[in-house]
Amino acid sequence: MGQTDKKIENWTFFSNNAHVLVCLIHTPQPTTRNIAVQVGITERAVQRIIKKMVEAGVLKVSKYGRRNRYELDLDQQLRHPLESHKTIGEFLQLMNDPC
Repeated sequence: MGQTDKKIENWTFFSNNAHVLVCLIHTPQPTTRNIAVQVGITERAVQRIIKKMVEAGVLKVSKYGRRNRYELDLDQQLRHPLESHKTIGEFLQLMNDPC
């Protein structure tokens, strides 16, 4: 297997942001460590993604005891022009629909 083959194996269709969204919809109180392990990125990268989502109004974070509780605004439009006609909720529904 050549170097080119290895690069092809490592790419995915969705960004880390999308992967974090999927994690948040499955578990409303995950730890950043748990998300990081599932997505395959660092906890700091998860914190940056969450911060950007909060700043964009996509995500609300509230304290629940010692843990954070995450609430997604499923009615927010996706940000890229190619997908802006769909909402976050529609994207997540697509991700959760059985084939």
